[in-house]
Amino acid sequence: MKTKTKLTLGVGLLFLMILLLSVIATWYLNALKTETENILVSNYNSLLYSRNMLQALDAGTDSAIVHFDANLLNQERNITEPGEQAITQRIKNNFGQFKLNRKNLDLSKMIRLDIYNIMDLNLTAIDHKSEVAKATASIATTWIAVAGTICFLIAFTLLFNLPANIADPIKKLSESIKQIAAENYFERVHFKSHSEFGDLANSFNTMAQKLEEYNNSNLAKLMMEKKRIETLINNMHDPVIGLDEEQRIVFANESAIKIIGLNPRDILNQSAIALAKKNDLIRILIQDIQQPTDHFMSGKVKTLKIFADAKESYFEKDVIQISVTPEGEPDQKLSAYVILLRNITAYKELDAAKTTFIANVSHEFKTPISSIKMSLQLLGNDQVGQLNEEQKNLLESIGDDTNRLLKITGELTNMTQVESGNIQLSVIPSDPKEILLYAVNATRNLADQRHITLEFHSPEKLPLIQADNEKTSWVLTNLIMNAINYSHDHARVLINVVPVNGIVKFEVKDTGQGIDSKYKAKIFDRYFKIPGSKKEGTGLGLAISKEFIEAQGGRISVESELGQGSTFTVTLNSLSEN
Repeated sequence: MKTKTKLTLGVGLLFLMILLLSVIATWYLNALKTETENILVSNYNSLLYSRNMLQALDAGTDSAIVHFDANLLNQERNITEPGEQAITQRIKNNFGQFKLNRKNLDLSKMIRLDIYNIMDLNLTAIDHKSEVAKATASIATTWIAVAGTICFLIAFTLLFNLPANIADPIKKLSESIKQIAAENYFERVHFKSHSEFGDLANSFNTMAQKLEEYNNSNLAKLMMEKKRIETLINNMHDPVIGLDEEQRIVFANESAIKIIGLNPRDILNQSAIALAKKNDLIRILIQDIQQPTDHFMSGKVKTLKIFADAKESYFEKDVIQISVTPEGEPDQKLSAYVILLRNITAYKELDAAKTTFIANVSHEFKTPISSIKMSLQLLGNDQVGQLNEEQKNLLESIGDDTNRLLKITGELTNMTQVESGNIQLSVIPSDPKEILLYAVNATRNLADQRHITLEFHSPEKLPLIQADNEKTSWVLTNLIMNAINYSHDHARVLINVVPVNGIVKFEVKDTGQGIDSKYKAKIFDRYFKIPGSKKEGTGLGLAISKEFIEAQGGRISVESELGQGSTFTVTLNSLSEN
């Protein structure tokens, strides 16, 4: 039977029984009302008239006689019981004679007896009608109870059966749908009824069967694709490790297993967190996943030194987060991590060789360049001999080239320290004003040659900073020289030093040509020079400055707009912060 038919029959039958109960109750209530009214209207009035006639007969006055006649007349109009007519007529005849002879006691007794007969007759009628009313009420109670019981049974049956008949199949179907969603395509629904749920179960089973067939048909293809991907990963020379969202290792190629130093069965499908407790390399590899750092969040790769193949090797670690959007859901969910280690040992060895070569060449260049500079000073001395104007110009040109070579070798020497990671710092409490004044004085002659004004602003009292005096002075000198070189003649270079929230900020601002926004991100890269720039240089000064400042725990930044000059800012921690 269809669910709709069940609902219609159940609710319809309950409605009919409630309607029948209402009809029965209404009919019997009207019957009781009619019988009660008969008692009140007929018999009660007769008793009232009889009592009034007895009272009037006892009084015996003229007004009482008139009152007796009025009640007798009302009694004649209210005859309802059998025999009541004859008795009333007899009272009327006897009362007519009594009015002519009021002293006749026999007539008085006869009238009283007849009145009592009328009262007995009506009392008997009241008792009879009361019994009839009780019987009617009893029948009404029985029928209403029967109809109410039937209604209760129907409602009780609907209450306990109908919700279960509807809810249970829905619950079973919902659970089966969840099983299908969990890729359990063997799930089936079995409803024995021929209702709509039976049709729905048949449709569901057909769908599940087709999904099972589709899944089985694609399983072989998926297995083949899985083997192909595993082969591809294993043939990669760089170590690759894959983790699921719960940080279990789902795959690791042969190169990765080799550098980890564990058996494959001890790695695959194991928790990387548990393995990290007994393997330092795995702990380092998943460190950024467990506690993401700014370096990791910015997408930068990290260089690791790993002892592999009986030698120290260098790898760049790159952690790739795999996020997917599940079917039917709006948001992406993290599903896996891929840790890729790129072997850069060969590049590191070449870089180290290059750094060593540059360091050696720079060191070797310093001695002859210093000798050339000393020889130039001797030649320029008038005690050695007089020089004509042309010779002086040549010496001056050679001196400029010598200074430029000396600066380049100095920058190359500093860069070799940076690249080798051997920056030697002597961080001590220092006066920021003294450091900046040293840089200003060192560039004063260059500014005077270009008629450029150096404006220096500083508060009276400044907190001490934690800094390396030599390297910080070198950085500020380099920034001021750049500002002078890129400014027009007769311009101004503003130099400020101010304390701000536990740090000391150095600012060098020029009014030169400025930097195009597309080059600002590269300005601190090594060997980078702005295209079209006429100023000579190695492109190392700002890169070295950045390394020196960051090695001291500070920051260096630039704000610039094309045609409006540039402002370079260096911040270092004040002594109160340490």
